[in-house]
Amino acid sequence: MPVRRGWTRQQLLVAYGLYCRLPFGRLHHRNPEIIQAAEAIGRTPSALAMKLGNIAHIDPAIASTGRAGLSNASAKDRALWEEMHNDWERFAAESHQAMRETGAMTPTRDAAAEDDEQERRGAERPAQTMARVGQSFFRAAVLSAYDERCCITGLSVSSLLVASHIVPWKRCDSRDRVNPRNGLLLSALHDKAFDAGLLTLDEALRVKVSPRLAVADDPFLSLSIKNYDGRPIALPEKFRPEKKFLAYHRECVFQT
Repeated sequence: MPVRRGWTRQQLLVAYGLYCRLPFGRLHHRNPEIIQAAEAIGRTPSALAMKLGNIAHIDPAIASTGRAGLSNASAKDRALWEEMHNDWERFAAESHQAMRETGAMTPTRDAAAEDDEQERRGAERPAQTMARVGQSFFRAAVLSAYDERCCITGLSVSSLLVASHIVPWKRCDSRDRVNPRNGLLLSALHDKAFDAGLLTLDEALRVKVSPRLAVADDPFLSLSIKNYDGRPIALPEKFRPEKKFLAYHRECVFQT
């Protein structure tokens, strides 16, 4: 009988990094990204896909939609889930490092150029590098959670989508700056309006437009923003926005 190998921390960090970056519907062994990552960490695509299913089983957001994932999550799986949620910034950095070291994630052309430039300069600004890693993780996680569609309009052109922070980056605890539950996927226009406090979400996750826009006589504004007042957003598959972040936005950012 073959000996079962336990998952190392590095392998689990790769699996969790993929889970955060991939929509639920792409967590299968035929996905090229999973095939590449599995080869890089010395696992079969089926084994990695099963591990992702185990992670999904831990995720209450997935369970709330009636999809349970797989039920063989280990104690190490659950421990890393808690660790991730307790400090998102640290997790983003560690999962990025694990994926780069193993070759589980091929960097984009722009990311590769940035890394080459950092090496040429002796990586003299690690804080800036870490910020880029966190921002890249945050965008990828929010994109995957909302299946790459604006949660208000349904727009699916990725170049026009913004992973918008609910609590602004500068006002957020460092552990939650890259927390995808502090994010919404919005069109560039609605991101600007949200940041400016011209719209928010109520407790039922419905769009609430600022009264300051009510007096504006602008056909485009009516069509693009005011017409969404009171409508529910499209809920994410995972990483549903956290109530405390939305409460902060309503109280401290939204213009009443």
